[in-house]
Amino acid sequence: MRLFVGIALANELTAELGRLCNRLRKPGDSLRWSAPEGWHITLQFLGSADEAQFESLKVRLTEVRSGPVPVRMGDLEVFDRAGAFVVEVATSLELRELQQRVVEATKKCGFVPEDRPYHPHITLARAKGDARRQLRQLKARIQSAPALPAFVAAEFLLYESHLGLGGSKYVAQARFMLSR
Repeated sequence: MRLFVGIALANELTAELGRLCNRLRKPGDSLRWSAPEGWHITLQFLGSADEAQFESLKVRLTEVRSGPVPVRMGDLEVFDRAGAFVVEVATSLELRELQQRVVEATKKCGFVPEDRPYHPHITLARAKGDARRQLRQLKARIQSAPALPAFVAAEFLLYESHLGLGGSKYVAQARFMLSR
């Protein structure tokens, strides 16, 4: 199974991002727009896991202690290298601390953290090959960053990722409450 740990978006933010994507989407563009039900903020991508690691994760992640995490959106950006159109997430102290605590918990289950710095974002669309030019054109069409609602995350989730022809589908396998 392929796993990751993340934060689900608040309904109000999902609705606003949906309206934004509907305005930006053009008939015939070759971008792969992400489905709203798949939008999330990744805390740590884990990759392949066996059943023993999965069970260990459920235990270790219950040990993560953090209060609720305020989440604010940043700018709309294009990640050229990855071929992705994203909305950045402001990295607050609370979000960074939660991410670090999750990484420490998953290390105990045999997972290795990424070498790259944590850069939270929500992927709205992806492109391959020549469609990357469309991503840059898309970014140019946005006159100003929309006001996207902030929210407070009261939980984080362990997700399983199912790869398919229509893109990845994410299924929440466990929820972990954030409390004071």
